Amino acid sequence: MSTIDVSATGAAADAVARHVPQLVADRVASRLFAQDDTLWGEAAQDEASKRLSWTGLPRSSRPLVGEIAAIRSELQEAGYDRVVLCGMGGSSLAPEVICGTAGVPLVVLDSSDPDVVRGALTDLDRTVVVVSSKSGSTVETDSQRRAFEAAYREAGIDPTTRMVVVTDPGSPLDGQAREAGFRVVNADPAVGGRYSALTAFGLVPSGLAGADVEALLDDAELVADLLAADDEANPALRLGAAMAGTEPLRDKLVLVDAGTENVGFPAWAEQLIAESTGKEGTGILPVVAIGTEPAHLYADGTVVRLVATDSDDDGADGDSVVTVAGRLGAQMLLWEAATAVAGRLLGINPFDQPDVESAKAAAREMLDAGIGAGDDPAFTDGAVEVRALGGDWLGDAGSVDAAVDALLAGLDAEHGYVAVMAYLDREADADLEQVARDLFERTGRPVTFGWGPRFLHSTGQYHKGGPATGVYVQVTADPAQDLEVPGRDFTFGQFIAAQAAGDAKVLAEHGRPVLRLHLTEHDAGLARVRAALGRGA
Repeated sequence: MSTIDVSATGAAADAVARHVPQLVADRVASRLFAQDDTLWGEAAQDEASKRLSWTGLPRSSRPLVGEIAAIRSELQEAGYDRVVLCGMGGSSLAPEVICGTAGVPLVVLDSSDPDVVRGALTDLDRTVVVVSSKSGSTVETDSQRRAFEAAYREAGIDPTTRMVVVTDPGSPLDGQAREAGFRVVNADPAVGGRYSALTAFGLVPSGLAGADVEALLDDAELVADLLAADDEANPALRLGAAMAGTEPLRDKLVLVDAGTENVGFPAWAEQLIAESTGKEGTGILPVVAIGTEPAHLYADGTVVRLVATDSDDDGADGDSVVTVAGRLGAQMLLWEAATAVAGRLLGINPFDQPDVESAKAAAREMLDAGIGAGDDPAFTDGAVEVRALGGDWLGDAGSVDAAVDALLAGLDAEHGYVAVMAYLDREADADLEQVARDLFERTGRPVTFGWGPRFLHSTGQYHKGGPATGVYVQVTADPAQDLEVPGRDFTFGQFIAAQAAGDAKVLAEHGRPVLRLHLTEHDAGLARVRAALGRGA
């Protein structure tokens, strides 16, 4: 198998044959890598003009390799061997995949849950914290930074010796951190967050944790010219056409780990695809398969099988299947280019995220109004409070089981999907992800699972900006113990509650049905919710 390989069967292969010749004739690949901001139309041109430097990162990020190595050596000499990353979306998902694939430990803190944050505030004598925020004003990351600074000071440790800030030059965090004496590494400002895997956002925390970031860039550089070629064999053109060129559009992309060495890659691809394409009532919904490969295919879906680089797997039979192989750096550049191509075929701007911003604004409104104001449950079933938003679909349901049944009764059997959104501890409550598989077996429809609030920077955009075909289950809980955000007028518990409530509010305003299940007692409530969601699977 070559350095990177994309093969397709069925409707996906038909899409490749239909669209790639025209993409080649339009010189889409060479123009993309020449950073031509006109590829997505006049409306997208302003945003695209500031978001295309990712195409040159395999070369332009090289100076970071030595800088990271020097910082790591200095920290190791001082005895610091635990790296915690505070970041959201593209700032956390790429390092998580890079380090998972490299087999090196990295603590990723991408939650506002006070119990999760408190759990990361340990082993401070050996911990280095990387604070990553492109804008420099991401509230989740700023709150985590404040918590670590306070914890270090309380322990008698100078936080400036233990914290590394990654941000865009000129951001509020850039100036503030430099003035306070923190070490700052600037990222390329002409790269959007979800395309930033090969910038300082992906490389600094990964390199400090021990991943070989130079090899990552090498792998990407090996395929850069191939992906920039106006040639029908170009893997990015083929993958982009398979994603967004089927007729009628198969807008569900089921990502299956079929033996890839790139650990956690589907979650990174999910964020890239969903946030880039889910807008203007269209988009591609990435569905990370839970468990073994799907027992059946959706008529409106394409399955992507991610296989090992050295695999002799040449694809699988099916009515729309794509098989992709390649080393991690190469795959990251491939999927970024393919997603940009898919955006052109869909006729949307793949670089903005309007509905991510709307959810942030709604969360702020909830904080200002006071959590729970005017938000009485429809009913309580044992340790679960039940709320229904986005229409009068709940009916006379009086139990969690009945409420789930009522929500699923509105699921479009041909084009619908179910989204489960859990504002819980993704390590302690990891088993809950299995409900995605249970619901898939129960409904025969795609099911996504997202941990809040991190999914807000990923599939959250698609939920609101994509087609109105989803039904939504939100699971929340009171923390075991709340935690103050130093210097702020809210706690972590209040913040994550506002994020959940704000997200549900915006979904409802878009006409999406939302079932909110709040656990008043964690263990009993979670067992009740899991049983209700998995019932009949």
